[in-house]
Amino acid sequence: MVEKIMVNNIGARKVWRLWPLIAALVICSPLVKTSLSDAQALQTVNMAIPSKSFQMVIYPVAQQRGYMKEEGIDLRVVYIAPTTSIQGMLGGDVQFTGAGTSALVSIARANTPLKVVVATNDLVLQWLLTRPTITSPKDLKGKKIATTGAGAIATFMLKQILNKHGLDGNKDPIYLDTGSGNQLPALLAGAMDAAVLSVEQRYIGLDKGMREMFFFGNEVKNSWGTLATTDKLIKEQPKMVGGFVRATIKALRYIRQDKEGTIAALLKFSGVSREQATRVYDDLIGTFTRNGLVDEETQRNDLNIIRQVVNASEAVPTAKAYDFSFALEADQQLNRAGWKP
Repeated sequence: MVEKIMVNNIGARKVWRLWPLIAALVICSPLVKTSLSDAQALQTVNMAIPSKSFQMVIYPVAQQRGYMKEEGIDLRVVYIAPTTSIQGMLGGDVQFTGAGTSALVSIARANTPLKVVVATNDLVLQWLLTRPTITSPKDLKGKKIATTGAGAIATFMLKQILNKHGLDGNKDPIYLDTGSGNQLPALLAGAMDAAVLSVEQRYIGLDKGMREMFFFGNEVKNSWGTLATTDKLIKEQPKMVGGFVRATIKALRYIRQDKEGTIAALLKFSGVSREQATRVYDDLIGTFTRNGLVDEETQRNDLNIIRQVVNASEAVPTAKAYDFSFALEADQQLNRAGWKP
């Protein structure tokens, strides 16, 4: 079941005081289709997701298709800001988060006992759109670029991209934090010369005549959309973690094979139009991993970006940040069984 509960501008301590209420809202929701006897036989697992973006649809798909139930899991999805979701996991109220990048930042900053266990996408789903008059990367020198913050992952990636194209990514453009969701309006209003955008914002910008300068997925080798949990849960409940990951891998396979079913799930999940859902599917389905894994080079690249974000002298070792053993085992099990959606 997916509950549309967004927790954003509330302090973490207050959020978790409210958790019994959130849980009650989830349990009492009329969307619950599981019978009482079935629910008693399943283990309730809470997962935090930061948004209703396309890559997050795999989790409601895993629930709706019965993949989670097959693993003995009653999945409850709640919308919680990334940092708060990390605190929720450490407090035991949340078992998984879709904000895996925030988990990596927490590992690098505070040695937090967390692991990324699934990688949803092996291409970065961010774009740089510019005003139509800006036709080459060198035109960005001295120009204002709207971002979600100087310390945002995508900002550091953009600096690397600009370095590749002959600019000094640290000095040549002017990076401005326009606030969450305000990058595109600032670009369209003429207040900014370029903007780092998500897929949904990208479509609007293109339709309004903006120029696409970069698709980050073509410029850097990094992951995007990762699933994280705690070392404690891995140690104490490896069977449940393995089952959760296996259900997720099934969902990854399903969305690649069943376009219409995935579009229907996305319509229900995100509320976008069918036209938009189809456009997103056609553009992005190739960015999803087939088995929930990314290679070690990608892992190292991710951790190098995190090192820059937290201003550390050395990157976190991959073994301290990632545990793809569950995904690897699940993929091998499904292959041996000849499993197909």
